[in-house]
Amino acid sequence: MRPLVIRSAIVASLGGLIFGFDTAVISGTTESLTQEFNLSAGGLGFTVAVALIGTIVGALTAGAPADRYGRKKMLFFIGALYVVGAVGSAVTTDHILFMIFRFLGGIGVGMASVCAPIYTAEISPAAHRGRLVGLVQFNIVLGILLAYLSNYLIRIALPVEVAWRWMFGVMALPAIVFLLLLLTVPETPRWLMSNGQDRKGVEIARRLCATEAEFDLEVSEIRASLAAAENAPSVRFFTAQHRRVILLAVAIAAFNQLSGINAILYYAPEVLTRAGASTNAAFLMSVGVGLMNLVATMAALSVIDRFGRRRLMLVGSIGYLISLGFLSGVMFYYEPVFTPASSVLVLIGLLVFIAAHAFGQGAVIWVFISEIFPNRIRGRGQSLGSLTHWVFAALTSYAFPPVIVALGGGWAFLIFFVCMIGQLIWVLKVMPETKGVPLEEMEEQLGIVHHRTSA
Repeated sequence: MRPLVIRSAIVASLGGLIFGFDTAVISGTTESLTQEFNLSAGGLGFTVAVALIGTIVGALTAGAPADRYGRKKMLFFIGALYVVGAVGSAVTTDHILFMIFRFLGGIGVGMASVCAPIYTAEISPAAHRGRLVGLVQFNIVLGILLAYLSNYLIRIALPVEVAWRWMFGVMALPAIVFLLLLLTVPETPRWLMSNGQDRKGVEIARRLCATEAEFDLEVSEIRASLAAAENAPSVRFFTAQHRRVILLAVAIAAFNQLSGINAILYYAPEVLTRAGASTNAAFLMSVGVGLMNLVATMAALSVIDRFGRRRLMLVGSIGYLISLGFLSGVMFYYEPVFTPASSVLVLIGLLVFIAAHAFGQGAVIWVFISEIFPNRIRGRGQSLGSLTHWVFAALTSYAFPPVIVALGGGWAFLIFFVCMIGQLIWVLKVMPETKGVPLEEMEEQLGIVHHRTSA
């Protein structure tokens, strides 16, 4: 593999790392934000969710400018949003301005969820594409771990009244590094060749490929995909023939968030302090949750092509039920008087939960959605899955604090438990296995009739 390919993939994956950092960093600031801006439980929920609303906007709007201005220019824009969002959130003293800066950072996250994988896929020769695109997912999870670790170190090093500002502000450093490194990588050959810069696109493809055979394959693949894409806009998306794959994508994306994953990632220290841990211990325990997330993700990515998507989802669903049932039981048993022992039990439940998520939903969702849609509607299918994911992420993150205050942690985790019973039934009765199925055969297997979709 050429060094330019490796460098380009690492740079794009750094965008994913900042994406993960940005989504999890707020977990260490919820108590300070409540005090700083005098927030109710609902106000805190909305303050956390506003970045996710930005993520929805970013995911919805990234495709068109990425196609018009280029993948690399969009990554620059995303890096700039990261810097503005981080610095602005750190220095503002006004609640409305704080939410605006978090919203802008969220737009960057949403755009990165679309553009970073596209850039990596288009810069990577076919033989290495799977591993290099997987690097983005790996770095998102690594970013979450680094956010927890950064929050813990800042918490013990700085006074409480300023620590939360540094938690947000520190993200500007990797964002600036990301912007500088972007200067060293090229635009993708596919975008150049699709925008009248065929010669430049071919030249970059040659620099990215290690052999003449790999170069010939890459260029022919790009030209074939561009020819196929010419007809894609005329293909209707919401048709009876596409109904099953649309429902499959919406279901897996909705279940992903109805597990409570984002609510738990964002409020992990608060959950642990409510369960009886000291504040510093809760921050340190959150690092353990992030580390388990990383380890389980690595394990899942190493076996997903051998075990299959459905088997990972089955293991993850059972793990969800065990962990959420356990967490709900612990909360009901100890509420309202928690002890250090109860916080350890909650930590154990959270570790099992995050392992179940990372090994199942976390590893499968984007692979599954990218496989079930035919090439001619794959972009729109991926956008629908992403939109569903972020909408449910915003809803669960907004609702979690008021539910805990009104009903208690036991009921909050019980609601997620009931939703995951639904996921288990869906995996057993509805979800198809997509491992190793060629795309044309996938259309037959899922009941998509090619000639009817062009109507």
